Amino acid sequence: MTAPSPSGAQWLISHGDQRAIVVEVGGGLRTYDVGEIPVVAGYVTERMCAHGRGQVLMPWPNRIRDGRYHLGGADQQLPISEVARHNASHGLVRWVNWELVAQTADSVEVRYRLHPQPGWPWYLDLGLVYRLGPEGLTVRVHAHNPGEEPVPFGFAAHPYVATGGAAPADVTLTLPAESYLTVDPERLLPVASVPVEGTAYDFRTGSALGAVGLDTAYTDFVRDGERWRITLDGVPAGRVEVWGSQELPWAQVFDEKVTLPLDGPYPPGIAIEPMSCPADAFNSGTDLAWIAPGSSWAAEWGITAHLRA
Repeated sequence: MTAPSPSGAQWLISHGDQRAIVVEVGGGLRTYDVGEIPVVAGYVTERMCAHGRGQVLMPWPNRIRDGRYHLGGADQQLPISEVARHNASHGLVRWVNWELVAQTADSVEVRYRLHPQPGWPWYLDLGLVYRLGPEGLTVRVHAHNPGEEPVPFGFAAHPYVATGGAAPADVTLTLPAESYLTVDPERLLPVASVPVEGTAYDFRTGSALGAVGLDTAYTDFVRDGERWRITLDGVPAGRVEVWGSQELPWAQVFDEKVTLPLDGPYPPGIAIEPMSCPADAFNSGTDLAWIAPGSSWAAEWGITAHLRA
């Protein structure tokens, strides 16, 4: 008898030499490769997802201070999922089973109904469509409110771009954002949005990693059309772009896992996380979406790899 995988069912899609695997647990992206080259730093089927790899974060990304907020006319208390910093972290759908809706050779659609629960008194119908094509991986996110009152909402994706053991100084990050969010170093909760100009957090023209450790939210992007694009050069897939649509005005960059051992079960990578709002948006209101009864919210993000010749 074959042992079950901690990430549940595995849904493979492909296009040319691209292959990606989406999983039942959390509806996340476990792997994405071009040929034999990993584009994302994922995890093996025998292991649980760790470090948020490829997970989707809804109905809020990042942290909520003490798990407390006042919305919908009432005080709410969420379970504390980040115990060390006493925060509610990364939403409510990372460890639930998502339902397969449709699958083709190059796409897969999954969905999940989020029901009321302690600290979250609303319904949401959530959907994800992963598709491989000429420009790489595109993910469409959809949230629909089937209830009778407005619902607060935030989203983030948590992919890690694979670094393959490259030294941080050999990886160049280009990040066309004008502002970043300073945080309380003990709890990583927002303090203020400040300009990147003149700081070590300015990667607008491209800089090597390593000078400053990043677990940093960026905003005020200079866009390419309706998308922002963050680029990593010097990784196994050559040059990798992570992009987000205009509904995702934030991105978190997290490089702590770049130094993990190459031969470990969780390979090294840099998280580039498209986000609709920053941490603690349920309290600050910053870029928090409100989905009216019978209405929907949607966005797209994706990954494009430009392999070396």
